[in-house]
Amino acid sequence: MLCFGFCVHAQNAKIDSSKYPKLVTFDNNQDHDNMMQQLGIKKLRPGFSGNNSDPNHANYDTTKSDPCPILPDILTTNSGAKVTTADMWWKQRRPELIETFEKEVYGRIPKNVPKVTWMVNITDREFVNRIPVIAKEIVGHVDNSSYPLINVDIKMIVVLPTNVKGPVPVLIMFGFPALPAPAQPSPDDLNKLNASLKEMMIKNDPQIKTVFDKYPAYQPLTRLLAPNFFAPPKPDEELSPQERLLAAGWGYVTIDPASIQPDNAAGLTRGIIGLVNKGQPRKPEDWGALRAWSWGAARALDYLGTDTLVNAKQVGIEGVSRYGKAALVTLAFEPRFAVGLIGSSGKGGATLLRRFYGEAVENLTGGGQYHWMAGNFLKYGAEESFFGRKTGCDLAVDSHELIALCAPRLTFISYGVPEKGDANWLDHRGSYKATIAAGSVYKLLGAKDLGVSNDYLKEQMPSVLSGLMDGQLAWRQHDGGHTDAPNFKYFIPWATKFLK
Repeated sequence: MLCFGFCVHAQNAKIDSSKYPKLVTFDNNQDHDNMMQQLGIKKLRPGFSGNNSDPNHANYDTTKSDPCPILPDILTTNSGAKVTTADMWWKQRRPELIETFEKEVYGRIPKNVPKVTWMVNITDREFVNRIPVIAKEIVGHVDNSSYPLINVDIKMIVVLPTNVKGPVPVLIMFGFPALPAPAQPSPDDLNKLNASLKEMMIKNDPQIKTVFDKYPAYQPLTRLLAPNFFAPPKPDEELSPQERLLAAGWGYVTIDPASIQPDNAAGLTRGIIGLVNKGQPRKPEDWGALRAWSWGAARALDYLGTDTLVNAKQVGIEGVSRYGKAALVTLAFEPRFAVGLIGSSGKGGATLLRRFYGEAVENLTGGGQYHWMAGNFLKYGAEESFFGRKTGCDLAVDSHELIALCAPRLTFISYGVPEKGDANWLDHRGSYKATIAAGSVYKLLGAKDLGVSNDYLKEQMPSVLSGLMDGQLAWRQHDGGHTDAPNFKYFIPWATKFLK
């Protein structure tokens, strides 16, 4: 549902909290303990430290990194049948994988998630690196009439170029929304603002008048420098990802994940997860933050489908680190997304969960990050429980199958280098192995993968800067740090080529 203009939300009225289930307030540890009790887990293995001097430091010995090197076969059904046709993939194998990922790893999006009403707060005509754009500040209010004790307002910025013929492709980026270059008042309007401001300042403190009399030409408010259209173009190496997108005729959206779901376990009784659960703790199969953020991105795509300047069939999703995980989950589960740029996503994203190198499953099942996942995922860090001991090797699915769920759509896996800050903790090689294995599904569906074999046990990770980008599945390791910005120069033409 869309709302343009002024919307009055029901939450503005005084709420009688006694009519609703009491809002549960846990801290991180209390929520974690509650889930352990639900699952019958007595003891979890502790996570590992990224500091090599700590006694519980992570493993970086490659001879110990693959305790269970053989991955679950993507193209074998649960009943043992070989998947040999696209029809078998879509009707049999893919639904099986989705079911397992939802139950054991990321959780299920409930069927009763309330509708979102979008309100455009600001529409501004701006210039970004001399490119004319329409920039909109938009809020998506989630209907909370069934539980008004929790309010969810999704915050995002939409920026679309106006110097190209539409509709244009758009990249949704997980991040912190801000208007890129708010338009400045004209000289006449600025004079009116300054006159009013001076009047208010003097009224508040009459002594200020002597200061203004002393400097009669002084104006408290001044215009920011407008774009200099006669200046030389901005050097290529200085272009931001957003500027590169606009220059290529793309638009972009920045959506705030925290406005959808807080990034902590204490927040699991708040945000969209808490709203649907009416302020109560999660059950083991309920969605975690990664799936909640992906739901929010899908609602942003709903809005873009109403904008005539946007090609809603050419919308992508992007994120780095935890938001890289969320971007991959979004692309895998939301088939309307056409392309994904998955930046330095690590465990829970493109890196194999069963690998024992750097970040481990135990780091995700511990109290600090488990809120990203379904409650059931804690089982794979269990040392003592009623069901015994489980590790990442007991998972029936892994990240190669998550990447395969994106097929045959455009999927670009991006990493940097440890020397610049994209730490070994992320297990770049574990992501490459997963990408290699996922390629078999791309081929089955008539798309191109990385252009090498799908033998993840033998294929070696390519050297830095030698990207594999000839197919709909791409890999490139840039020589920067924990960011995907250096890869935008390669991602945009790659995606544009295949989308057109």
